[in-house]
Amino acid sequence: MSAKKIAPIAMIAAIYAVLTLTLYPLSYGVIQFRISEVMTVLPYLTPLAVPGLFVGALIANLFSPVGFYDVVFGSLASLIAAWLTARMPTRWLAPLPPVLVNAVIVGTLLKTVSNLDVTLPAAMFYVGVGQLVICYGLGLPFLYVMERFQDRIPGARPRS
Repeated sequence: MSAKKIAPIAMIAAIYAVLTLTLYPLSYGVIQFRISEVMTVLPYLTPLAVPGLFVGALIANLFSPVGFYDVVFGSLASLIAAWLTARMPTRWLAPLPPVLVNAVIVGTLLKTVSNLDVTLPAAMFYVGVGQLVICYGLGLPFLYVMERFQDRIPGARPRS
């Protein structure tokens, strides 16, 4: 892999991890608004965002109150969501995989390893609502802005 590919991957990972850790109280828990999830729309524009988001989530999850389980399953959820986002046919669908995948995987994870006094569907719902707010409320406008600069994004594919 060339430096031209490694640099944007590392930059995405670093920004994701720093945003998550800087806003720590909002980033973890069953009701979470992980502002860094705004970046989950980037795989729609460039496949280089997939490993960047995975590595960023992995680094951020090292500091999770859920510990090892979040490092493994939370990071895996980010990888699956990013991979699916890269395959979305329209920008309107780009934020959907992070919402659904994180709702199911992270909601299940939090219900399973935490002493939450909520049902599994409720845990999934809470995580999903936080993801929906960030991914659609902030991520979709972010995607529109990034599309304007698509010619400057490393590895970007032309999208209509």
